[in-house]
Amino acid sequence: MSEQIAKASGARSVLAGIAAVGGILAASSCCLPVLPFVAAAGVAGGSAFLSAARPYLLGVSVLFIAYGFFQASRAKQCRRKSGAFGLALLWVSTVFVAISILFPQMMANAAADLLSP
Repeated sequence: MSEQIAKASGARSVLAGIAAVGGILAASSCCLPVLPFVAAAGVAGGSAFLSAARPYLLGVSVLFIAYGFFQASRAKQCRRKSGAFGLALLWVSTVFVAISILFPQMMANAAADLLSP
């Protein structure tokens, strides 16, 4: 029974990391619209909405990161080894969230450079 709980806890910390990355992608879409040639009008409207929602999306991302670290520390308290993939995803998402909060234009420029031909 405790093994099932441990697996569920590990899955939750992985999901928290993925949710944090998704929140950052949504928060940065105001600066870099996704698929502008396919749905320019819809994306422009979505970008305007997401630009206004950026502080809330960043806050949600920070909450997901905190929840992921809480789950990881809880696993240690139960003397369960956390998965390497989950911990790596949690730390990578933490770095992305910190860069997005502290240096938003640098993140937008890096994404634009990656997507330009």
